Amino acid sequence: MALSSRDSSQKRAQRTRVRLRKLANGRPRLSVFRSSKNIYAQVIDDERGVTLAAASTLEGAEKTKKGADKDAAARVGALVAQRAIEKGVKDVVFDRGGYLYHGRVKALADAAREAGLNF
Repeated sequence: MALSSRDSSQKRAQRTRVRLRKLANGRPRLSVFRSSKNIYAQVIDDERGVTLAAASTLEGAEKTKKGADKDAAARVGALVAQRAIEKGVKDVVFDRGGYLYHGRVKALADAAREAGLNF
């Protein structure tokens, strides 16, 4: 029986997450979710099961701007990095969630690095 596209994307994301757990060494993960109209990012501590920082294109001033382009992804990356650093988190592992490291996902990661996160 063939998997639906949703099931196959969930399996792909899970495969990525399993590999990250081996590399994490206690570091939280910067998780990315990309929809057709918006992009979301969270810094998650998997050991405690808690979200430390989050940002998306649906927030405040971001909501009025277009949320599905590289500029929006870069703004979200910088914002989530700023919030994580305020909470005392500098080092993370990057969870691309099964998406290719290209386009909006890459723009978010590059902006988070420039804002001070290490991964």
